[in-house]
Amino acid sequence: MRITKYTHACVRLEHEGRVLVIDPGTWSEPTALNGADAVLVTHEHADHIDVLRLAGLGVPVYAPVEANIPRLDAIGVSAGDEFTVAGFQVRAVGGRHAFIYGGAPDCANLGYILDEAIYHPGDSLHVPDQPIETLLVPAQGSWMKTAEAIDFVKAIEPRRAFAIHDAQINERGLSSVNGWLAEETKSDYRYLRPGESI
Repeated sequence: MRITKYTHACVRLEHEGRVLVIDPGTWSEPTALNGADAVLVTHEHADHIDVLRLAGLGVPVYAPVEANIPRLDAIGVSAGDEFTVAGFQVRAVGGRHAFIYGGAPDCANLGYILDEAIYHPGDSLHVPDQPIETLLVPAQGSWMKTAEAIDFVKAIEPRRAFAIHDAQINERGLSSVNGWLAEETKSDYRYLRPGESI
């Protein structure tokens, strides 16, 4: 399977000619969606979903059933749902966005486990009840701190981890976060720049 990271939280998965894209937000490159067979959206925030781009794409878009996404006919998903999309087995986990400072309202947020191996949590630090081989770990957000990202990786103990949710960090800050994650976790942590694949 080929995993390509795009700007911020957008990830493209390719396997045997099938393409699944997760969280193509307004900050991610439009090319992430080239040839996409389907899209998974973790929640309604614009850094995770570009409604106008997806509305005209013509492929199935899956999002939390409770998400407020006007002008997009998304297929509703709930925590615990298991389904196949673009040939990938998907399990939805979690349910709510991580706590936001000052009591600001949260929203529905689902993490997606793909083919029982890859986990994209969206804006959540939900620890699933199964082993994870590849973790896409949020590196920064107004709703989190670096220590929480480290603890998240330690709690899941993936074989490898890659940063997502990183577009608001400058190079100096990104270097610091990457250093902490690589040093403090036992996973094979590696930073993928936008457009880089493994």
